[in-house]
Amino acid sequence: MPTHTPDSTDRSRRRFASRGRLWGRLTASRRRIPANVRSLSWVSFANDLASEMLYPIVPLFLTITLGAPVAVLGLIEGIAEGVAVGLRGVAGRLSDLGAARRRPWIAAGYGASAAARPIVAAAPAWGYVLAGRLVDRAGKAARTAPRDALIRDSTPPEAVGAAFGYHRALDTAGAVVGPLVAVALLTAGFSLRGVIWLAVLPGAVAALLVFRVREASRRSPSETEGTGAGRPAMPRAFWTVLAIWVVFSLGNSSDVFLILRAENLGVGTTLTVLAYALYNLVYASLAWPFGALSDRVPRPAVVAVGLAVFVLVYLGFALAPGSWAIWPLFVVYGIYIAATEGVARAWVADYAPEGAVGTAYGLFAAASGGALLVASVVAGVLWSQVGPAAPFVLGAAAATVALFFLIVFLGSGSANRRPSV
Repeated sequence: MPTHTPDSTDRSRRRFASRGRLWGRLTASRRRIPANVRSLSWVSFANDLASEMLYPIVPLFLTITLGAPVAVLGLIEGIAEGVAVGLRGVAGRLSDLGAARRRPWIAAGYGASAAARPIVAAAPAWGYVLAGRLVDRAGKAARTAPRDALIRDSTPPEAVGAAFGYHRALDTAGAVVGPLVAVALLTAGFSLRGVIWLAVLPGAVAALLVFRVREASRRSPSETEGTGAGRPAMPRAFWTVLAIWVVFSLGNSSDVFLILRAENLGVGTTLTVLAYALYNLVYASLAWPFGALSDRVPRPAVVAVGLAVFVLVYLGFALAPGSWAIWPLFVVYGIYIAATEGVARAWVADYAPEGAVGTAYGLFAAASGGALLVASVVAGVLWSQVGPAAPFVLGAAAATVALFFLIVFLGSGSANRRPSV
């Protein structure tokens, strides 16, 4: 007897053909992403695999293994970010000078992060974790603006959103794998400290993969030689974008507080890490589509959707009735960050003048880091002095204010993107 009727066989063939066309479109879309962006994305994948093995583990390592109070988490995050704030701007500006060399800053940044992880793994007290975080954040500060500038320089203007979305997607794919590896190791009986030690390996791989990255040719050499007073001025729209993002960031404290909130609501260590991995899976799945969408519609509109989702999620974390609520909240949180992280970087690219692209990303990273410094310290104090819900109420309020200004910006007509040339 035949196992398929003619109709069922035709349906099967159509399904396979449809899947083939979808795979073909995805492959073609990937090929349109510049090779340099793909190389940078794989570096970020390996580095984030290492970082996200640690991210949900370190708060628990501090509070359980080392016995540090919760307020120390905000202090460590705040100090680490604060020390790195100035370097973010300097690295971006220096990468614009002369031949606009971005790669040495990128290599040094990933190398520093790789060196920081053994410091955390060996920590006998929370002060050593602070030292490791300082080295790691300094590395991130050194590489972030030059890396984002190199992505922009390597990409044609009509595909900037897709390029940043692709980078964030692969970066976050590492953030999906990392927590899952951590869960597997914890389930196998590894200690929190043992997981941190194993995270050293993918960090070292990331530092080695930087050798595949190349410098990008500048689009307008005659315009990019200026130094000092001759450098291009930032347009007013850039400062508007920066101001909106800073207002939002003043309430967007470190994600360690989401992890602690899950534990506070009764979610165990392993399930907390799995919930965090689920959030990153949603983020990784949607970052590239949202980035590509922002190449076709006004980027501020996409960012506005993300901020609206953030408000709802943070209110959810504040008012969560029980541990079950953590799962849908982490899923929706992934939608917020997919609609904002890469798109915000592409938004900056729209207003970054030639010859000052690294400077623009340096200012963006420094301002964001400064706001995170304030947000993380305040969140730690609010958690300890007011209650676990307080940091999330503050975050929702700040995002609401930023969303209001963003809607005003959209309505003013200033949101029409200036093409990057």
